[in-house]
Order: sequence, then C-alpha cells, then structure tokens
Amino acid sequence: MIPVSIIFILMIKRLLTFKNYNIADWFSFYRIAAAPFLLALIWYDLRIIFSWLLLVSYSTDAIDGYLARKLNIVSPRGSQLDSFGDQITLSVGLFGLFYFENEFIITNLTLILIAFIPYFIQMFIAYFKYGKATAFHTYLAKLSAILQSIFILYSLFFSPEYILFYIMIVVGILETIEEITLIFMYDEWVSDVKGIYMALKDKRRLKKSDSTL
Repeated sequence: MIPVSIIFILMIKRLLTFKNYNIADWFSFYRIAAAPFLLALIWYDLRIIFSWLLLVSYSTDAIDGYLARKLNIVSPRGSQLDSFGDQITLSVGLFGLFYFENEFIITNLTLILIAFIPYFIQMFIAYFKYGKATAFHTYLAKLSAILQSIFILYSLFFSPEYILFYIMIVVGILETIEEITLIFMYDEWVSDVKGIYMALKDKRRLKKSDSTL
C-alpha cells in the first residue's frame, strides 16, 4: 500500500503543475496543505504548536479574501477553493478542540449536534442541487467564521468561554438557515452573494437562474 505521505506529496506536485492559480488561491491551498500537519500535531499532543499554526491558517483566510478583492482577482474557482479551505480548517480546528478540550465537548455535545444538523442539511441540499458546496460568502457567513475561529483559538490558548460559545452557536444556525434560503433562490451555482437582501436585488443572476426552469 502506498504511504499517505507519498500520496499527499504527489497531490501537491500535481497542484504545482497548474499555471493559472493566483496568489489568493495559493493562500487557500496553504490551508488545505496545512491540514495533515495540524492533524499530526494533535496526534503528538502538541497543543501550543497546533494552536499557533491553526492561528496562521485562520489568518490566511483573511489574507486571501483581501488580496482577491484588492487585486480584482475574484473568481468562482477561487471562491470555491476558499470555501473548501475554510471547511478543512474548521474541521481540523474542531477536531483539535475535541481532543484538547474533550470534557467541554462531551458536556455540550447535544447543543453542538443540534447546531450541526442545519449545516449537514445545507450541505446535502447544495450537493444534491449543484453537485458541490456553496460559496456564497455572505456577511453572516463571514461573521460566523470569525466567531468560530475566535472561540476555537481562545479555547485552545486558554479555556472555553461559554458566552462566546453560545453566540457562535446562534450566529452559526442563523447563517446556515440563510445559506439554505439562498440555495432555493438560485437554481444555478453562484458565488459571492452577500445576503438574502442583496440576492433579491441581484436580478440579473436570479433571472438567469430562473430562465433554466
């Protein structure tokens, strides 16, 4: 059987052969490539190093979005890549939180599962309708991502804070409901929709989506 490390190296080499990726895309690639190393740090129980490198991964999320807007290199591919990098980083962060703060997770497992149910529903609807994850990048999604990163990092560097936890849960559920609503509003996959109100004003893409019916 081929070792996982060799498979990972071959994947990176294949990515390097693609010529049309811009600098913002490579920051997204960093988050994806960093995931196995972060998981290895969890395996070796290196909480402090894991926490600092996770902070770096979260920082690249802000950097790639800023560069894409500043350099006017926003693209559907970049949006999808950014979303995938976000999902990978969030999953690794949650896994690290589960490992290093197991007692907190077990105590609040019911509430966490309730919060994740709408997310899984949203993912199922998106893949059923579009064949891939959404990349709306709404303002509410950005706020939710910021709150998630703050809570996870604060918990890892110090200890879980319940006020942050409850705020993160509420905003996360509202953001997921908004994402589900947007999926039903757009029959074709679109990126960078800032919210429901902006979607209602986005007549060109809505009309294009409706014309496929």
